[in-house]
Amino acid sequence: MIDAVRGQPPDGVPRFLPAKCRAFERAMLQPARWKTTLAWLAVAAGLLVLSPNLLPERQRDELPSWATAHRLAPGLDLSGGAGLVLKLERSDIETDRLITVVNAAGRVLRDAGIPYSGLSGSEGRVSLRVNDPSRAEEARQALAAVDGTRVANENDGSLRLEVTPESIELARAEAAAVAVEVVRRRVAEVGGAGVDVQREGSDRIVLQAPGFPDPQQLKDILAQRGQFSARLVDSSVPLQQALEHGPPPGTQVAYTLGEPPVGYLVRRASIFTANDLVSVEAVAGQGGSAASIRYQLGPEAVRRLDEASRDNVGRTLALLLDDQVLAASVIAGPASDGRGKFAGDFDLQGAENLAAVLRSGALPASLTVVEERSIDPALGAASVRSVFLAAGIAGIAVALFMIAWYGAFGAIAAIALVFNLLLILAVAALTGTVITLPGIAGMVLTIGMAVDSNVLVYERMREEAANGRTLPDALAVAFARTFPTVMDAAVTTMIAVAVLFLLGSGPMRGFAAIVGIGVVTTIFVTFTLTHWLAAAWVARRRMTHLPRSVRTGVFGGLHLRFMAIRNHVFSAVAVVSIAVALLVSATGLNLGIDFTGGALLQLEARQGPADPVRIASSLAEANLGDVMVRTGSDPAVVTVHIPPQGGGENAEQTSALVARGELEADYQIGRVEVVGPSVSGDLIRAATLGMAIALAALILYVWIRFEWQFAVGPVVATAHDLLLTVGLFALTRMEFNIGSIAALLTIVGYSLNDTIVVYDRIRENLRQFRQMPLPLLIDASISQTLSRTVLTAATTLIALAALAAFGGEIIRAFAVTMLFGIAVGTFSSIYIAGPVLILFRLRPDHPRFGGHGRAAAEA
Repeated sequence: MIDAVRGQPPDGVPRFLPAKCRAFERAMLQPARWKTTLAWLAVAAGLLVLSPNLLPERQRDELPSWATAHRLAPGLDLSGGAGLVLKLERSDIETDRLITVVNAAGRVLRDAGIPYSGLSGSEGRVSLRVNDPSRAEEARQALAAVDGTRVANENDGSLRLEVTPESIELARAEAAAVAVEVVRRRVAEVGGAGVDVQREGSDRIVLQAPGFPDPQQLKDILAQRGQFSARLVDSSVPLQQALEHGPPPGTQVAYTLGEPPVGYLVRRASIFTANDLVSVEAVAGQGGSAASIRYQLGPEAVRRLDEASRDNVGRTLALLLDDQVLAASVIAGPASDGRGKFAGDFDLQGAENLAAVLRSGALPASLTVVEERSIDPALGAASVRSVFLAAGIAGIAVALFMIAWYGAFGAIAAIALVFNLLLILAVAALTGTVITLPGIAGMVLTIGMAVDSNVLVYERMREEAANGRTLPDALAVAFARTFPTVMDAAVTTMIAVAVLFLLGSGPMRGFAAIVGIGVVTTIFVTFTLTHWLAAAWVARRRMTHLPRSVRTGVFGGLHLRFMAIRNHVFSAVAVVSIAVALLVSATGLNLGIDFTGGALLQLEARQGPADPVRIASSLAEANLGDVMVRTGSDPAVVTVHIPPQGGGENAEQTSALVARGELEADYQIGRVEVVGPSVSGDLIRAATLGMAIALAALILYVWIRFEWQFAVGPVVATAHDLLLTVGLFALTRMEFNIGSIAALLTIVGYSLNDTIVVYDRIRENLRQFRQMPLPLLIDASISQTLSRTVLTAATTLIALAALAAFGGEIIRAFAVTMLFGIAVGTFSSIYIAGPVLILFRLRPDHPRFGGHGRAAAEA
């Protein structure tokens, strides 16, 4: 029985392979030539794709366009720049649609010669009265031709047109399409090269402007709808009378922008609008005077202005922007050249922003900034240096660790890891995946996780060699029999990654994309290049026995009685879990602005260390609520967390703007994040739904692949891992944000990978050793996979430790969470997932085998 525990069947038990399994292993004895050729071609193609990224800008510009079509795109957190999420105001769209219906109704009745009165609209309804009751039905039929409305009779004999929800939705879709183009033009007007503007959902626009140095300028030019017009001032009634009794029909009251505001009664009819401008430019003021705007009208607008100015000499012409008076002047005479100039209460920067707004055209509705994530380019460059240093240290440390344990085989794994990283970057460039800071963290995590497949192969090779196979056969069988396990681990990781990508946003999508690409390239590299390199090395050296440089045999002699202490472990775990649950319930989590809304600013003192007390005092005087100021490893850098203001989307932007005004004299603003209430609510729903879907999908996959008892184990182990990791947040008061959700999902996937490896071996042993008591069989299975568990955890923890130590402040919390979660996941895969099988009475005489699991078990 001892031989059986070590993996050798008892004497008299024949080894046999089903035909399907023998064919599979024969195919895996030597990697197919076409597979190896394809793998090396992929590496060459990857080098070709990435090589332009390594050249200086001048040399890159000399290359043909096809050679530079696929470049690595750094995210805002690496390149710096501005990232905004804008929301189209539905109220503007509804108001404009209502005005359109009012005008259409009046036009239809006038064309039909039907007299009417009291035409007005409010709250999605237009009301009017037909003066001749005998023509009411005729009016009703005429109004039915107005698109997007329903006609109904009122009790008082008037007619009512209701704007349909379908027409509102159509108008909103059209407005969103127009808004995307206007936003793109405006950002381009102020030098936003490489700007990416995309529509998201029905009413949101996502803007990414890499390298843009002034996010506030972007917000300034996008805050204005840009409805510019020239209108005559109405002097038929005094302004005060219009204010007290309402303006006459066809007029409105508008005010200037300055202090104090000056009111004008202006006509609604425009002489010319922004659509009539053929050129607009900002002009600097002379001798300290305010800057001005110079414009030129098109021919048709010149004709209209000439006629209006001839007929209204001595009257006042007002220029309005979004119903506010920019300038007003008395018409001195005919204006036949179409040239104009006006000054306002703005400096040259403000004039240039206004000129950009006028040149780009009006927005179909106002835009509100509901989310902002902006980073100073200098901070982005520092993040690049930190995270690449961490990646380099992690790669070197993992390579040295593998060489120390596996000798030449470890060196092959390290070489394959380089190819793996090369392919990850090449695929990212080809697919246009943005490389973000979390994405590079995902790459560092892949360094540790990619070694897992090599460890599985090498450990199986060691076992097969110990069972009497020659080294070439042991290596081939190892690749054949570990493929199903690697695929299981890949599927579980991809489920978590897919959910995170679909329901995540911004940088977290970059993390999910890189990890997902890494899973695919790891499988490809391991079972093509690594297989070929290992087989070629063994063949060249004509080796028949396992070299002494493979040192993991120390684990093979261990026969630890894990299940003997399962009751004590379960009791301890229960006590700790209850304590953690009470802690979380009592203290809650330190939720970040992703889930609460609010603003976050990262500040760096211009001179000396930062003064958190003074910062908090200054912002408290500005009535921004209970502001939290945190210090980090650098005494000159602090993070300011401004709580949600409770005044809608604009209130959060206002709080960040006020904070900047209070602090920017003494501090440089490195990073600004603002999340409005609508976005924070969406993130909460997405995070909750994502965790639920991911857990359900992962458990369902394990259930399908194994007995139902095997599915219960991951449920209990995953619950344990999640609870303890959440307890870490409650205990340390680390900020819990959307990155924390990504860490939790990754921990779940990693823990399940570990559990599946143990379960695969348990299922295999169940087939071979039917009479062995279940606790002993589980102990044997865990012992057989212990080297893989320890070494994989070690390499992953090494990579994460490098990320935590050298990756910078922004990514440190993510790395620390992953460090803790993977350590807890390794524990649960041994001491929780295994005992659960005993607790739920997994019967060794009724195992279910299917697919490649059957072949592996019978082998």
